[in-house]
Amino acid sequence: MAVFFSGVKAVLVVVVPVLLAVALYSPEGFSPAPMPHEYSYGTVVSAPRHEARALAASERVGEGRLPAPEDMAYDAGGGWLYTGCADGWVRRVSVPSGDVEDWVRTGGRPLGVALAPDGGLVVADAYVGQLKVSPDRAVELLTDEAEGLKFDLTDGVDVAADGTIYFTDASHKHSLEHFMVDLLEARPHGRLMSFDPSTRRTAVLVRDLYFANGVAVSPDQDSLIFCESLMRKCSTYHIRGDKKGTVDKFIDKLPGFPDNIRYDGEGRYWIAISAGRTLPWDVLTKYPFVRKLVYLIDKFVVGTAHNLKNAGAMSVSLAGEPVSMYSDPGLALTTGWLKVGDYLYYGSLTNPFLSKINLAKSPAGEALE
Repeated sequence: MAVFFSGVKAVLVVVVPVLLAVALYSPEGFSPAPMPHEYSYGTVVSAPRHEARALAASERVGEGRLPAPEDMAYDAGGGWLYTGCADGWVRRVSVPSGDVEDWVRTGGRPLGVALAPDGGLVVADAYVGQLKVSPDRAVELLTDEAEGLKFDLTDGVDVAADGTIYFTDASHKHSLEHFMVDLLEARPHGRLMSFDPSTRRTAVLVRDLYFANGVAVSPDQDSLIFCESLMRKCSTYHIRGDKKGTVDKFIDKLPGFPDNIRYDGEGRYWIAISAGRTLPWDVLTKYPFVRKLVYLIDKFVVGTAHNLKNAGAMSVSLAGEPVSMYSDPGLALTTGWLKVGDYLYYGSLTNPFLSKINLAKSPAGEALE
């Protein structure tokens, strides 16, 4: 017994000073904050239909040609599915053949993509800013700052019928390679913005967002839905009408961290869940001290596992009610899901291909009837 207590004492002699040093040390450029009071640690929302083994139902598309495809936009007229890749290329995939074509290189890292009414492709490039690619593949920088503040992680994007571009800057402090630092810091560095092509004006619509991510304009064009990854929620921003300029709840308490969101033209929004909520993440979000410790381990020792698993997608109605869910314990960082016909396409930042699920053969697909 004496040996046991001696061992405990030895451990405490080492651990206590280390913890005290961590508590007192303030690393430059990193200051973790408590989560907002409205953040929920309670029960998550669920869907009436859930395919929990999505990988088994998935087919690979363009394997080896699409490194870390982030978001997707579908041109029904041409039969092309556009996606931004980690090597800086926007590539397009022929539907249904699956042939892949190098389309245009943006000079950075293309994330969100959306078709414009004039046939061009709008690209949110994490490093360059908001871009427009013409049908003949000419790349134009539309905007890279607002109110004198440069974008540091241009992320999600959608285009309204009148050509107005709505997009997010996930963080004006941390760039893409340090996105995890932004999440660990848990401070509202994100913004929702608009760009008017006719006036070339960039306007900030909503400030102080917690890792602002995907954007989807509503089918009636009166509002848009935008996601905050860290808060596990998506909100409605009213574009016009009596509530113009205000923000309402759309859906919260999601089972994971939302990324891109896409409207499928059939009454459903598809919200990408980049990683599921887990106990380790609950501990991280609840205790800033633990986040500081993880940050220091990552920065000065070795990268730690962030428990990214159970990624997937949730489809919700126009009123924000869950309809169906697709997930898998083996999925991580699936940042974009898009319904094209009877298939649900998705990409992952950990894979060099897109995947697709035949909804007509999936039990969760019954919820779409």
